[in-house]
Amino acid sequence: MEQQGNIFCNVCGKKIKIEQGILREDVLKVEKEWGYFSKKDTTRHVFHICEECYDALIQTFAIPVTVTDENEIV
Repeated sequence: MEQQGNIFCNVCGKKIKIEQGILREDVLKVEKEWGYFSKKDTTRHVFHICEECYDALIQTFAIPVTVTDENEIV
C-alpha cells in the first residue's frame, strides 16, 4: 500500500525502507486490471508484499515458482 510517500506491505503492514526517495529494500508490487469473464471486471487491484511475506506466501503454492539466477542487474 502506498500512502503519503510511504510503502507498506499489505500482508503484515511493515513499512518498507525508503531513504531520500530510494527504496532500501525490495518489495513485490502487483497491479492487476481485471477484465472480461471476471467478477471483478473494470476494477484495478494494487498491492505490495515485503520479501519475508513473499517467501511465506510462495511456500503455500501447490506448484512452486520458477527461480532463475540473473547475471545482470538492470
